[in-house]
Amino acid sequence: MHRISSQMNNLNTQSSLRLQESRLNRANNQIGSQQKIQQLRDDPIAAGHLVRYQSYLNRVNAFEKNAQTLSDQFVYREGYMDDSLQIMQRVRELAVTGANGLFTRDDMKNMAVEVDELLKQLVQNANAISADGNYIFAGTNTKSVAFDVELGNVEGSGVPLIQNVRYNGNIDVNQVEIDEHKYLVNDNAGNKTFWAENQQLFSGRDASSWQAVSDGVISVDGVQIKISQGDNVYAVIAKINDSDAAVKASLDPVRNGLNLSTTDARQLWVQDVQGNVMNELGIVKDASQRPPYNLNDSVRVSGGSLFDSVIAFRNALLSGDTESIGSRVLGSLDMGISNLVTRISKSGAEYERAQINAQRNSKLALDVTQQVSREGDLDFTKAITDLKMLDYTNQATLSQAGKMYSSTLLNYMR
Repeated sequence: MHRISSQMNNLNTQSSLRLQESRLNRANNQIGSQQKIQQLRDDPIAAGHLVRYQSYLNRVNAFEKNAQTLSDQFVYREGYMDDSLQIMQRVRELAVTGANGLFTRDDMKNMAVEVDELLKQLVQNANAISADGNYIFAGTNTKSVAFDVELGNVEGSGVPLIQNVRYNGNIDVNQVEIDEHKYLVNDNAGNKTFWAENQQLFSGRDASSWQAVSDGVISVDGVQIKISQGDNVYAVIAKINDSDAAVKASLDPVRNGLNLSTTDARQLWVQDVQGNVMNELGIVKDASQRPPYNLNDSVRVSGGSLFDSVIAFRNALLSGDTESIGSRVLGSLDMGISNLVTRISKSGAEYERAQINAQRNSKLALDVTQQVSREGDLDFTKAITDLKMLDYTNQATLSQAGKMYSSTLLNYMR
């Protein structure tokens, strides 16, 4: 029930004009922003879907970018690995040639010159830097040189030559998210790629009566293993063998010392994280030393890198030792080449997986964008039609209000 007064028509007209102006302003804002929803209350259900779709779209775009970045890194890495494989194939050809015993001492020294240059190129590949300035084969320690080179005097050479190559990176890996809670591991550890033989550690300390005096934690090849108070060497061996580490432990039947061996060609990484278990078992010096060069002086080490194999071959050429070239050196080179081929195959498989994820995320981004468009984008045909109708209604209201209140001061001056 409305009260009839002289102000009723004026108030109703002003209220209608404000409402029409609000609708007109909302339509203009929709066209200006190209978005159907200006406020959450415009369509709460659609707004909820839109927020989730946009959040998911941002994640999908990030997944695609991650996969593409990984693909680029795998391309760089595989290129240097393939070049290193060509080098090792040439080194093996020279080893087969040098092992036949038909060359003179001077001929073998001339061959050693080429082998030394190939060794330098191999070290150069191992210390390769990617486009973003990171060392490719240094694990996650990408700002440090992957391999340090030590020069020294070698019998048969009048100039200092590469005598030792030490790994300076780490064995940590990067886990890159390429899908919802799905990760692709980027393993760039150079002491796996450029390794020739399974490494074995033989402790010289009798561990048959050893027992842990307190709880401790050891790290074997990057896997942490808990040692409980009262554990003996057999319990430690069982825990290492049951862990995820690619390492097998055993007790030496002669010396009763702890033996560790990798299951594939790689450098063994052992340290005490908490306590002194490995130190007491005679494997490492102490917790302050950094692996992999923290081994106890009494530990015998077997299994070297590609660089060790090539260095041994060069030195054998300089000394004229054809017997070593035809047996130990050639066998080590073959194992190194086999490991390098395996690493290249693994890198190629990882590249293919990264590409598959990049392509899938690219298509998924289009699908999610379509969902975002359906919920939030403006129908321009309908919006322009509504705008014209609102503008026409507003103009008609203003015209009608002008006719209703056409009296002016001049009407009272007649």
